[in-house]
Amino acid sequence: MNLAGKILAVTGSNGALGQAVAATLSAYGARLALIDHAHEPSIAPPAAALHYGGTDLTDGDTARAVMQRIVKDSGRLDGLINLAGGFRWEKLVGGTLETWDAMYRLNLRTAVASCEAALPYLLQAGSGRIVNVGAMGAVKAAAGMGAYAASKAGVAQLTQALADELKDQGITVNAILPSTLDTPKNRQDMPKADFTRWVTLSEAAEVIAFLVSNEARAVTGALIPVVGRV
Repeated sequence: MNLAGKILAVTGSNGALGQAVAATLSAYGARLALIDHAHEPSIAPPAAALHYGGTDLTDGDTARAVMQRIVKDSGRLDGLINLAGGFRWEKLVGGTLETWDAMYRLNLRTAVASCEAALPYLLQAGSGRIVNVGAMGAVKAAAGMGAYAASKAGVAQLTQALADELKDQGITVNAILPSTLDTPKNRQDMPKADFTRWVTLSEAAEVIAFLVSNEARAVTGALIPVVGRV
């Protein structure tokens, strides 16, 4: 896969998946604009990547400002990968409305704000790519995953609605729906699980790399399960 010359913005770049996606896209030749709420990356970003830390993507003005900075620094924007988000396990009984608000803001509002901010520049590019990260849990939610699953279901509907909105303008919009990702945090939280059945970060990153490539120009509005053997 050849992503040489593409300018790709990655939100949530300091997370485990964000770091894996950055490494994969960079290896395929993309130049990256890494956006994160953290002020400094926890590991060194790929060579030539630009880092935009301290960014609150729940705020529309902030999202528009960072996309403007990216285009000023790099000349254009060819794709947006929305990885910013979070997870909170909490049952409705004994839980709080704040959890539902938090999941909405972290998982859905950040994606909406980032898409809205990036769209003028993706339209200028003429063949832009947007990739969102949903969750298989949004299809069938387990106990304690209501708030998270609802927010990720919103990401899925955003993906399909925006794909239809942009289908005649050269921009594709797709989402991956991972099951359990093999991250250090998930291993810590589920120590008795069979980790070999989970989706590795590099496997998820490869699917994202395909969706931002020229080869995926015929794919839009897709919600792609990435489930390993779960």
